[in-house]
Amino acid sequence: QVQLVESGGGLVQAGGSLRLSCAASGPTFRATSMGWFRQAPGKEREFVAAISWSGLTYHADSKKGRFTISRDNAKNTVYLQMNSLKPEDTAVYYCAADPQVPITTTNPNFYDYWGQGTQVTVSS
Repeated sequence: QVQLVESGGGLVQAGGSLRLSCAASGPTFRATSMGWFRQAPGKEREFVAAISWSGLTYHADSKKGRFTISRDNAKNTVYLQMNSLKPEDTAVYYCAADPQVPITTTNPNFYDYWGQGTQVTVSS
């Protein structure tokens, strides 16, 4: 079983950057695909990016060029670097994990493990 704790959210002005972290614990982390999702008020949870245990990445088309997912297996941590932030990026960002889903899986229902979320607010 994997436990996930996100951090790094906050308030930032439009055009700014944030780096989110997701610290994972559990014996299966190294064999687990990790993903970032986000959910804005009144909207469905949206796929942002995912990374395999070996470092292969997959980003939502709308996030390519601005958001980058990475992981440090030695630290059991996954990161989401977010640049050129826009007000519409405001949401709660969630880290997710699952040992079986392909990184191209964008449906959050296929991920078994979730963090508590971290709020990102981008002011205009």
